[in-house]
Amino acid sequence: MLDSAMSALASLTDPGLLLMLLVGVVAGLVMGLIPGLGGTAAVAILLPITFGMEPAPALAMLIGALAVVHTSDTVSAVLLGAPGSASASVTMLDGYSMAKKGQAKRALSLAFLSSMAGGVIGAIGLTLAIPLARPLVLSFASPELFMLTVLGVALAAVLSRGNVIKGLTAGVLGLMVGMIGTSPTTAEERFTFGSLFLGDGLSLVAVALGVFGLAEIASRASQRRGDKQQVKVDGGWGSGIREWLTHWSQVLRGGIIGIWAGILPGVGATAGTWLAYGQAVATAKDKTKFGKGDPRGIVGPESANNSVEAGDLIPTFLFGIPGGVPSAMLLGMLLTYGIQPGPSIINEHLDLMYLIIWSFAIASVLGALFCFLTVRPLSSLTKVPFAVLAAGLVVVMLLGSFQDGGQIGDLWIMVLLGVAGWLLKSTGFPRAPFLIGFVLAIPLERYYFLTDSLYEGFEWMLRPGTLVFIAILVLPILWNAFKWFRARRKLNSDDDPKSESAPDDEAPLKNSIWSLVTSAALLVIFASSLVLSAEYSPDARLVPQLVGWIGVIMTVVLLLQELHSRRLALASMRRISVHATVYATAPSPALALATGASGSGSAKHAAVGETATPDAAGNGGSAAGGHRAPGRIGRFGWGAGWTQDASFAFRTFGWMAGFLVLTGLVGYLAAISIFIPAFLLLVARAKIKTTIIYTIVFFILMLALPSLLPIDLPQGILTSWI
Repeated sequence: MLDSAMSALASLTDPGLLLMLLVGVVAGLVMGLIPGLGGTAAVAILLPITFGMEPAPALAMLIGALAVVHTSDTVSAVLLGAPGSASASVTMLDGYSMAKKGQAKRALSLAFLSSMAGGVIGAIGLTLAIPLARPLVLSFASPELFMLTVLGVALAAVLSRGNVIKGLTAGVLGLMVGMIGTSPTTAEERFTFGSLFLGDGLSLVAVALGVFGLAEIASRASQRRGDKQQVKVDGGWGSGIREWLTHWSQVLRGGIIGIWAGILPGVGATAGTWLAYGQAVATAKDKTKFGKGDPRGIVGPESANNSVEAGDLIPTFLFGIPGGVPSAMLLGMLLTYGIQPGPSIINEHLDLMYLIIWSFAIASVLGALFCFLTVRPLSSLTKVPFAVLAAGLVVVMLLGSFQDGGQIGDLWIMVLLGVAGWLLKSTGFPRAPFLIGFVLAIPLERYYFLTDSLYEGFEWMLRPGTLVFIAILVLPILWNAFKWFRARRKLNSDDDPKSESAPDDEAPLKNSIWSLVTSAALLVIFASSLVLSAEYSPDARLVPQLVGWIGVIMTVVLLLQELHSRRLALASMRRISVHATVYATAPSPALALATGASGSGSAKHAAVGETATPDAAGNGGSAAGGHRAPGRIGRFGWGAGWTQDASFAFRTFGWMAGFLVLTGLVGYLAAISIFIPAFLLLVARAKIKTTIIYTIVFFILMLALPSLLPIDLPQGILTSWI
């Protein structure tokens, strides 16, 4: 092992390998600043560049980006009070308070150094995991490997925040989508509808960038204004560095908590940082300063959110269970190189494992150093409205998807998946289990086929390792079922539907007509897959039928949940109507004086069952512009209808479709010169000067890119004729 570790370190002296690591670090820092993107977009955008590379430089670049995303997302959290990612919201509590007191450099130095230390601690944890897990991994046969793939999807869904049934449904949907194409066991084409384009399956890059990248752009493209009230970068770096040294125990504890949160699939950086913050508060003697600029509220969470990514790599590479979206894409990349996780990567590619470890540690140090040197220009980027950034992001993401298969069809699939991703996000379906299911679909089917071929019946389930994995799978499900029944009993005793229909900033259309229709559409998809797969050979239809039936059961349960939430909502409306009628008719002078004519009018409307229920912010009245607020119950308990956000999202997808039509006609460069200025002027409402400069810079960049990197630009029909 020592020889492999030293060999990997020596390989990083290669200028080409080191350059790829630096490219990844810079890309990760920039992506970390943009809200909603983070490690997912960084890895997905860089992934197409790795096509044609050797595994070592490709991994160095992707690990470099992944290691520093949570280093730069602190900048906007501290200076603007607007975190670049959900995990950075923990740092915002004390970091932004400290910055408003004129101590921005102190807060940033604490955050940057803690992020660096967290990355190094995570790399050490990954190093120690190899010798500890190696005997276990080498003892695995096909039954254990099959159960590990099942665990990867199930745990990511069960441990996800929110509705467990929705998480499991999303994971099963990912498995179903991953089975589109050629069967790994019989070479039959499945779910292709006779299309040669779908014969090779869907592109991992198109799926990841569509479900996460384009969906996020559609959700945020309405943000046309940046934050102009930026805190100045002042204070002293030295005071923060000296103070950081006095809190080394918090840094160490945060790093260890982050590793543990990364190992558990589906927990992720957000939960890890909150756990680190919670332990910092719990172990502090003086708790009054937390949330008001306490350095302990920065160092622990910042150490945790970087070590999470390293901890996530432990189950990904050693067991084939990706705990998050970026690690799922890394696993997909390894599979395209023919590198299998588990025994194969330890026996045959141990040098790559140590290259990953060294790259993670070095990138963490470089990321903190770059942030110290470039914090002022980085902070100015956070002031750019997201709608302005969206134009360039669409161009870059679509170009990245094209590099995988070289077909315009991949881009159309990506936009369609973007619509699906927006629906999943807006209606409360976690998207991470979907992508993990997509990546693990083929390995799961391959391992199950081997297991079914080598063992009679279900005797493989009696193997000790398989029994352990079944227990690991069942215990979280039982725990979640226990919590659900306990919450249900409390809900029934109070008869209060708030916990069922409470508005969610990340899922504004949850418990609405949108979520009901989405659940029904998923039921149709799974039922259709059962009908289509019935025509395949027994080996080819075995797993699709199993997945289809599980999907049908899950969506039926979802529909029952949706209808039950409507019943509770309507019951609440009746109570509100009764109370409003009582108040409206009560001869109370105080009430009449307090409410006046408008109050009586509101009560009358409520009495006849109209939408006088509180909105998402807890206020009464109708939403601005005549649109019903997402948090409303609605006249018939259906929740939000066609909202302004939904309208803007679908218009944004329309712009993306128009860009693809232009690309198919006149080629990518010409389409850019039309799409970017039109989007900036009509959607982002940018200034003419900004639009001209933006368009020229992107045109020149795309013109030069094919000569700098192995990238092809889509050609249009008209350009091919010319």
